[in-house]
Amino acid sequence: PGWLLSPGGRPYLDSILAKNQRRAFGLLERPALSPSLAVPIVTYKLFVCGKSGVGKTALVATLGGSPAPPGHHETLGIEVTSVYWPAKPRASGRPVIFQLQLWD
Repeated sequence: PGWLLSPGGRPYLDSILAKNQRRAFGLLERPALSPSLAVPIVTYKLFVCGKSGVGKTALVATLGGSPAPPGHHETLGIEVTSVYWPAKPRASGRPVIFQLQLWD
């Protein structure tokens, strides 16, 4: 559980942070790692749906590292936010980076 804060996991965590805040990545961007730290990126698409005004956009903004919008406004169409998270699964023992595409 504490792998990200260990010396082996810290470079992966630093690749997704900027000024100790989660870095926002565009659709074509991904974390920059040195060739010696190259790991596979596993992508998941998560579709967030529900009734109007329940906090879907605020949830996606919080997970993406952005502040939640102060007031309610209807999301027109679909907004896609990419969140990267490094992990080291116990089964394989190799680090991977999960890319979560949150579709709101």
